[in-house]
Amino acid sequence: MTEIAFHFNMPAKLPYAVRLLRKAALAGAKVTVVGERDDLAFLDEQLWATAATDFIAHVWADAQAPLRDLSPVLLATEVPEQGPHQVLVNVGQGVAPGFERFERVIEMVSQADADRLAGRDRWRYYTERGYAIQRHDLKVASSMATD
Repeated sequence: MTEIAFHFNMPAKLPYAVRLLRKAALAGAKVTVVGERDDLAFLDEQLWATAATDFIAHVWADAQAPLRDLSPVLLATEVPEQGPHQVLVNVGQGVAPGFERFERVIEMVSQADADRLAGRDRWRYYTERGYAIQRHDLKVASSMATD
């Protein structure tokens, strides 16, 4: 069964997603990021804007197959039918159809009210279907780091 993790209480999810993608890619994971095109365009821009030593190779889902296969990060507005299905990072508001093809799903929820409400709906969706959810409360983690 797919592992579901919620990362929540970050001030802004897209800058956090950039750091998460860097960490995942350095660990050798193949990651698909799904969300709205504008959010993905922001991530694309931010991933290109990093220092040369921090650059994370990434492509859009409509890139040619050899590029998709080589890239550790795939940006997609919907879950692709084919490809490596290791980690799915959802920066969107709804449950990503096809998420169950992945070994692990990371749901991202910022502190914004609308995002928190959408996150609660996704949480409810997964629990109603029997998925155990790992919680990663970033507000708690950051307060522990400053203690």
